[in-house]
Amino acid sequence: MAETVKLSIPASVAAFVRPGTPLEERLRGAGGAVDLSPREQLLLLFCLSKDSQPEVRSLAAGTLAALDQNLVVSALEGGGFHPAVLHFIAGSCGSDPAVRAVLLATVELAQVTRDLLLTHSSVDTDLKKAADLPAQVAEEGTSDLGAEELDPEAETSESDYEVEATDEDEEYLSKYQLAMEMGISEKIKMALTGDKEWRKILIKDANKLVSAGVIKNPRMSEPEVLTLLKSGVQNDEIMRLICANKEWVKNYQIRKALIENPKTPLANALRYLGTMNEKDVASYAKSRNISSVVSTQAKRMIMNKKH
Repeated sequence: MAETVKLSIPASVAAFVRPGTPLEERLRGAGGAVDLSPREQLLLLFCLSKDSQPEVRSLAAGTLAALDQNLVVSALEGGGFHPAVLHFIAGSCGSDPAVRAVLLATVELAQVTRDLLLTHSSVDTDLKKAADLPAQVAEEGTSDLGAEELDPEAETSESDYEVEATDEDEEYLSKYQLAMEMGISEKIKMALTGDKEWRKILIKDANKLVSAGVIKNPRMSEPEVLTLLKSGVQNDEIMRLICANKEWVKNYQIRKALIENPKTPLANALRYLGTMNEKDVASYAKSRNISSVVSTQAKRMIMNKKH
């Protein structure tokens, strides 16, 4: 059963989330087209990430991921965020070293969120030291994210706002906690057979046998593969397995994402380049974000077509 998160929010935020707010206004808030302080904007995006309409939830999550990380850091340094809000921010921005460092030094951070942040492969020694700071939350686990946390000094202009965490949110967190306790063989088995939430968790596992198991899972879908490629996956074995899947590479967008990923074997990237349309080839010929070999080959293709 979903738990309720109770927050105190400024009137400027409440204007977008109170009952009866038109969908157009909620979408405007979720898209970031509002004049709010960094702190208010983070609170608004969190609230709208729990909206009843999927397009509002999706837009809010996307807006948070695209926010200037300096803005996020500035807001976090002010402190006082509910653990559930911090978890939401960690999920979208936790890969940024500056954001991660501030989050790990935040005493309100729930242990499940702290563990999530420490799974990022780029965590350095300083961040691991920061992770030793006491997590001053009531309990570990999903109860951290459902606990009531009201600001005792909240101004009268603020409103109490209740956010109901979805069953999907709770299920993800409980599976994440289970994964933390699993042995390698158990993780591999779950990677090969688990549902989408398990795949989302285990694809990030540091053990290559586990993450490769996710790619071999027969339920792995093309949209998941595309999302994974666009996330900048750095695992060579994952890239090899994706390239070896004949069904996946029939998808134009997947081939395009493979060309743009620096971990794709060069021979594969060059082969996929030959299947791209003229517009994309022209784009690659000018791009500095792909392999120079691929870019040079794109230029040759354009020149050959002219002659």
